[in-house]
Amino acid sequence: MLRLHRVTPTAGIWAERATYDDRLIFHTEPWLDFVAEAQRAEPVLARVTDGSETVGHFTGLVTKRFGLRILGSPMAGWTTSYVGFTLAPGVPRRAALEALMPFAFDELGCAHLEVRDRFATVSDLDGLGLRWTEAPTAVISLEPVEDALFNAMASACRRNIRKATRSGVIVEEVVADPTFADDFYDQLRDVFAKQNLVPTYPIARVRSLISHLAPAGQVLLLRARDESGRCIATAVLPWYHRTMYFWGGASYRADQHLRPNETLIWHALRWAKSHGMTEFDFVGGNAYKSKYGTVSVPVPWARRSRSPLVANLRDAAAQGFALKQRAVARLTAAR
Repeated sequence: MLRLHRVTPTAGIWAERATYDDRLIFHTEPWLDFVAEAQRAEPVLARVTDGSETVGHFTGLVTKRFGLRILGSPMAGWTTSYVGFTLAPGVPRRAALEALMPFAFDELGCAHLEVRDRFATVSDLDGLGLRWTEAPTAVISLEPVEDALFNAMASACRRNIRKATRSGVIVEEVVADPTFADDFYDQLRDVFAKQNLVPTYPIARVRSLISHLAPAGQVLLLRARDESGRCIATAVLPWYHRTMYFWGGASYRADQHLRPNETLIWHALRWAKSHGMTEFDFVGGNAYKSKYGTVSVPVPWARRSRSPLVANLRDAAAQGFALKQRAVARLTAAR
């Protein structure tokens, strides 16, 4: 029977966690520091044991909402993706999820739990009292040769990349430039304005991510410039172990006819492959991503509350956030 035991983050613990083959950037110290800062949350690390043997680790953060302790691994709106477990080969994720319940509700005293584990399946959740929704992601295997990656894209996508080159669009890799976050966020505002919305997070979150990941060498920042040298699109791409992730991308609507977005992704794919990564993860399953030759991977987002009241509060908070976002967008547009 598996159990979770909370541990204090130390250099030795981080080194131990880095030995698991299913580790993701979302389990690392720089990423956890970023989320903790952005959400004013307390990181929670735990060993998973089977008797006296350590067989894995759990990662999460505790925060408070409505005066209640909540364990997110992660929570929706945290601009992070799968967290959950890293486990030794052969250790069933269902057993780890089952052990998470008493750890979250009894040991940590939480009223609500959410978990999205990259390698969990719907069958792992059966009978555990968890509600879940499908939250698929789109991935690209980087193992084929570069020509095969390019040819796997939709023909229109390949034409757009060629058009960007003919139009003089140039992609640059950004290092230690404090203005990058400003460029990205200004373009992000324009993206959301197209839908009469505003960004779901502040510019401070972009700056925080860069400040934590850049020193660790775990983020690729890209700018696309037109032939005059003006920045027209940007992308934020964390990477670690064998995977690069698409955290965010933005471009000005007036310049999208130059097709900078497809060019940024193509540059990122080649960069990731050349640096030994074997997978590119879009961290979401939007239909437009299929043009890059993606494969959809199901990832359930599970949650459980101590009481129906807490579950209703969680759902009401999510609905309230969406309404607030639309209201702010209308006020912004009216100025």
